[in-house]
Amino acid sequence: MSDDHTHVQEFFTARAADWDSRFPDDGPAYAAAVADLGLRAGDRVLDAGCGTGRALPPLRAAVGASGVVVGVDLTPAMLQAAVRAGRGRDGRLLLADAAALPLRPGSLDAVFAAGLIAHLPQPADNLRELARVVRPGGTLALFHPIGRAALAARQGRRITPGDLRAEENLDPLLARSGWRMTRYVDEDARFLALAVHEG
Repeated sequence: MSDDHTHVQEFFTARAADWDSRFPDDGPAYAAAVADLGLRAGDRVLDAGCGTGRALPPLRAAVGASGVVVGVDLTPAMLQAAVRAGRGRDGRLLLADAAALPLRPGSLDAVFAAGLIAHLPQPADNLRELARVVRPGGTLALFHPIGRAALAARQGRRITPGDLRAEENLDPLLARSGWRMTRYVDEDARFLALAVHEG
């Protein structure tokens, strides 16, 4: 994928209005993944590629009123859908590229990224950018509400050996990008990779 985000924006713009209704049962999976991130009251967390903001309510609940929640997405229509759903109350929404974040180095405690890795044009560089904005010892959750095999079946394709989300590919990719993978789950009900910023 090139650094031209037109395809990604077109894909998500066309689906933004009914995105939540297409996946109405994902809420508990998002909440469980946020819980696994281990956030505490007062933490500062980024939802990278936040889409319609489905992770924002559980992220806000985890960090409390004293915490900071920021949602970043590349597609204006997705952010507009998040606002219509009332999720703008749970975090600040920014139109920005997760590959070039408008955030200070080390300003966050954690990053939550649902479905993002498949859309990163330069995965190692882009994951390094996520590491840049997280303090040493901070955490990253790469999440999807269904596992790799279930997602491939839904899309009518097969998993390839080069799939970035495969543990044998993701572990070294994260390591090259400043992260150390601490947990890997790939089951029908969810995909979750947790990592710590080595700093």
